[in-house]
Amino acid sequence: MMNSASVAGRITVNSGNKILIRGNERYPVCPEFIKLPRNFAKSRNISPISCLSIRNEENGRNKNVVGERDGLIIVDHGSRRQESNLMLNEFVAMFKGKTGYSIVEPAHMELAEPSIGDAFSSCVQKGATRIIVSPFFLFPGKHWHQDIPTLAAEAAKSHPGISYLVTAPLGLHKLLVDIVNDRIKQCLTRAAGEGGECEVCAGTGKCRFH
Repeated sequence: MMNSASVAGRITVNSGNKILIRGNERYPVCPEFIKLPRNFAKSRNISPISCLSIRNEENGRNKNVVGERDGLIIVDHGSRRQESNLMLNEFVAMFKGKTGYSIVEPAHMELAEPSIGDAFSSCVQKGATRIIVSPFFLFPGKHWHQDIPTLAAEAAKSHPGISYLVTAPLGLHKLLVDIVNDRIKQCLTRAAGEGGECEVCAGTGKCRFH
């Protein structure tokens, strides 16, 4: 038998099917406790079985996930070597394909185009109302603390009403251990003459012991 409970006539929890219903919207529920905004009910608490992500009631956006109106900018340092700059384009294509995010643009902090300002404008032209700048950097040095935020703020001046955020760089993410280890193994295999060149070393002949 399905059990249901309502809060101030606004929300119904169907525990039998593990679905939380709010108006015409449905959300999956799980055994976690949350607090809802004050306008949901006189009491701010709801059943522990719900894990509804809190939405921004002003624009209908779920604030803690990337939505269709969010523009992502993946920004690296930029290089005088064109092959390096083109690799960012390839990464952005991979990133967009895997995540399914609607608006993703590459940008270079300096030395190459498109700039952060160019990418910011491109995102807005494609319908973005919020911009997320993600530094494709390992550690939080001067570029993350100062340069990229300054360039993002300058770009935002041309687009009043568009909010933006500069995320943390890659940092000490545990998955980087696997990535570095995989690259080392790939290069050792190549140096032993048992594998092909990777996309980074292709044509350079660098995967060899001296």
